[in-house]
Amino acid sequence: MTLKLKVITGSTRPGRKGPKVAEWVNAAAREHGGFEVEAVDLADFNLPLLDEASHPAAQDYEHEHTKRWSAVIDDADAFVFVTPEYDFYTPASLINAVQFVFKEWGYKAAGIVSYGGVSGGLRSAETLRHILTNVGVMPIPQVVPAPFFTGFINNDGVFEPNDEMRKGATGMFTELQKWAAALKPLRNG
Repeated sequence: MTLKLKVITGSTRPGRKGPKVAEWVNAAAREHGGFEVEAVDLADFNLPLLDEASHPAAQDYEHEHTKRWSAVIDDADAFVFVTPEYDFYTPASLINAVQFVFKEWGYKAAGIVSYGGVSGGLRSAETLRHILTNVGVMPIPQVVPAPFFTGFINNDGVFEPNDEMRKGATGMFTELQKWAAALKPLRNG
């Protein structure tokens, strides 16, 4: 069974470093081999603040950006969110993206790679986990934090994780694969 994994870069801020971390996550996911991997950069969708008239559960979308976002999320079996921590919380852009659609998230598993300062973005990961459960996503407990992440970006602008991050990512992908496979029949039944 081929499982589709969407690695979502959650920051849209100008000057953001999320894409550098996400490049590593995408490569690590492909190397793991348990998924068909697609990189999804939230900045490419330019989602405004909840501009659909109907509740997302109705799936009565008027705007092309919503239809496009819906298709990307609906097509997935699992997600890995790459998120920074802004003011001790999940970025508003990522919260907005989660709330933009509803049914498309249901019965899918998610892992989180967080990055930031001393906490490695763990506060963002924890609040994101809570929001995801509200839309029917099963966030697995294996979060991969990157504390003081800018110290892992080399002179060429490439994020180079340490061994603990690599091991954590491998464990997260393995667990995510189990959950995604277990949840898939619930969506088809």
